[in-house]
Amino acid sequence: MPTNLLKYSLVVIFLCLTALSLDAFAHGVDDSTRAFLEQNTGVQIVPFLYIGAKHMITGYDHLLFLVGVIFFLYKSRDVLLYVSMFTLGHSVTLLLGVLSDIQVNAYLIDAIIGLSVVYKGFDTLGGFKRCFSWQPNTKLAVLIFGLFHGFGLATKLQEFQLPGDGLIINLLAFNLGVELGQFAALVFILIAINAWRKLPSFQRFSTLTNTLLMSGGLMLIGYQLTGFVIN
Repeated sequence: MPTNLLKYSLVVIFLCLTALSLDAFAHGVDDSTRAFLEQNTGVQIVPFLYIGAKHMITGYDHLLFLVGVIFFLYKSRDVLLYVSMFTLGHSVTLLLGVLSDIQVNAYLIDAIIGLSVVYKGFDTLGGFKRCFSWQPNTKLAVLIFGLFHGFGLATKLQEFQLPGDGLIINLLAFNLGVELGQFAALVFILIAINAWRKLPSFQRFSTLTNTLLMSGGLMLIGYQLTGFVIN
């Protein structure tokens, strides 16, 4: 009975995250945030910290990818290394994309972000070794996908005409907010995964979890490519 309850709980949680993800992937922000970004002038460190943290915590594409990254990492050193690779990647392209005004299609970038979720679930299940007898460099893959995640963040900010006054400081504050939000989310994710690892059901349902992760990534790819075609 507890095992079935855990199974159904995982499915419900996943479906809720996916449903919320669709709203996050619509490239929309709430009206108050939109108004602030469009009317902001000068250095506004605290508001940009808050917006960055909020975007990461509600950016379920980023969180799903991170769940896949840390799912089978047991050592704190490995978690820190992989999360740092991801952080380096998205920080570089976030700042570069906005400051250099590098224009990329938001739907295609988010489709690639969905692909990163599929990749991580497939990799965690050992799909590359089973299907191709080959294992990609996981650290390099996390770094590369981190670059695309950063462009995804940049496209959100590029929707607004951000004033040049205080732009660099505000962007740094936004990026720091993203990292703080990521850290807060990872704490809860790690606590949940570490607690689950102590249960006999972990190994049995790890396949289900990562299959759901891949399914969510495929849904997000389809959603974004549909948006690309019709817009």
